[in-house]
Amino acid sequence: MKIGLISDTHGLLRPQALEALRGCAQLIHAGDIGKPQILDALRAIAPLTVVRGNNDLDDAWAGDVPHSAMLRAGDVGIYVTHIPADVPQTLPANIDVVVTGHTHKPLIEQRDGVLFINPGSAGPRRFKLPIAVGLLHIDEQGVRGELIELTL
Repeated sequence: MKIGLISDTHGLLRPQALEALRGCAQLIHAGDIGKPQILDALRAIAPLTVVRGNNDLDDAWAGDVPHSAMLRAGDVGIYVTHIPADVPQTLPANIDVVVTGHTHKPLIEQRDGVLFINPGSAGPRRFKLPIAVGLLHIDEQGVRGELIELTL
């Protein structure tokens, strides 16, 4: 199973990001969405789990978007929140992956047996950071993260 990860679109959904996410069984947007049309476009590709980012707080359309979410993909438990500092010190039971955004810096690391992944920003470039999305690959060997820098 392949799960697509996107964050920090800030109102800009690039065609390269959509292309990188095609074929995913599920999508996760880790916040700072920018406008509801982005969610519509992502839902046209695959079922979508979405959390609100700090830049979505005052947007009336985002009122029903949660600050965090938990989901299961097969046997893999996934916790999603926008700001890395908002990840609980003690994670809920059976969480194998934590997905965050906010920093615009793509990151994959293991911490105490949990895969932490930040797909970076797929929206407007910030500083000299790459424009990127991520993938979670879930199979009989477990779960593996992948970062994809988009060519603009």
